[in-house]
Amino acid sequence: MQENYVPYVREDFLESKPAPTGNRSAAGWMRRNLFATPFDSIVSVVFGVIVIWFVISTFDWLFINAVWMGGGRQVCATDVQGGIRADGWSGACWAYVGDYFTQFMVGSYPRDLLWRPILVALLFVALLVPMLIPSAPRKGLNAILLLIVLPIVAYILLLGGYFGMRHVETSLWGGLMVTLLLSFVGIVVSLPAGVLLALGRRSNMPIVKAACVGFIELVRGVPLITVLFMASVLLPLFLEPGNNIDKFVRALVGVSIFASAYMAEVIRGGLQAIPKGQYEGADSLGLSYGQKMTFIIMPQAIKLVIPGIVNTFIGMFKDTSLVSIINMYDLLGTVKASFGDASWQTPVTPLTGLIFAGFIYWLFCFGMSRYSAFVERRLDTGHKR
Repeated sequence: MQENYVPYVREDFLESKPAPTGNRSAAGWMRRNLFATPFDSIVSVVFGVIVIWFVISTFDWLFINAVWMGGGRQVCATDVQGGIRADGWSGACWAYVGDYFTQFMVGSYPRDLLWRPILVALLFVALLVPMLIPSAPRKGLNAILLLIVLPIVAYILLLGGYFGMRHVETSLWGGLMVTLLLSFVGIVVSLPAGVLLALGRRSNMPIVKAACVGFIELVRGVPLITVLFMASVLLPLFLEPGNNIDKFVRALVGVSIFASAYMAEVIRGGLQAIPKGQYEGADSLGLSYGQKMTFIIMPQAIKLVIPGIVNTFIGMFKDTSLVSIINMYDLLGTVKASFGDASWQTPVTPLTGLIFAGFIYWLFCFGMSRYSAFVERRLDTGHKR
């Protein structure tokens, strides 16, 4: 150590500097994220021009130059001045969608009996909305009415033949009504069936485990079209003459079986993600197998795989369009069948119908996705994702 060491002590303080300003304006966000460097600026301008051009062109085709009223192909094959459209792409033909709207919703269901599907739709909304609201009371009663009573009432109302109501064959059903019926029944059946299959696959009983594994692998190994074809064509061959099963019921069975196999694997993934300590803790409390799964394991497993469950529901909702293989027409099948109407055959009619069907599919799928995100946030216990 040096003998003449003199410690340095500051006698004055540094001047205080102003705190950095937090620019949360739109211009500040654009400067940080879009125009931070010259390269970022060039890319942002190029893609911005492309996006703006696409949005303006799409909005112009869908709404500005679209045909909203009228009857027949002539209203969609002529421009606003009355001349024949050379390219046929001047605007969407929403008049065609308006003319076929009832067909898109219920198919060929008798028009004088439309009060039946309308009543079923109102009952469905009236029971579904309080079921989705967490603070709504009497969840148990609501679930029984929605999942058990409503399907029976809907079957009696839509099919008829009871209480003096006219019988309506399922071959006349179609449109969005068939899509919602197939997807709703598939969701109601696939979730509990998937839970049972997942538990059976993890069972210690060899026969139960082998049966569940065989069912899951067999169904997952074939496309849904094959399952529907087998349910519609091959199943009647194993029945006695005169004991035929309704074609719509066969479609319900096929969709439910297919969705249950995929749901079982989603639930099994959640069961495997539960720490072993949860099982041991439940055993140490003396809980039975049913109590352990009902109150400890299964709630945690389902919470972990909510995205996978909703993804399966969304996939099943869109896969209902495959029922056209058995001559049943859901929303997409009904839209495609309308293309053969010579009175509405124009270059813009098919695209307009497909855009309408795509918007309906997107609306329901986006709603399921947003509600699943809400449930995830509500059930979040503080774990960071």
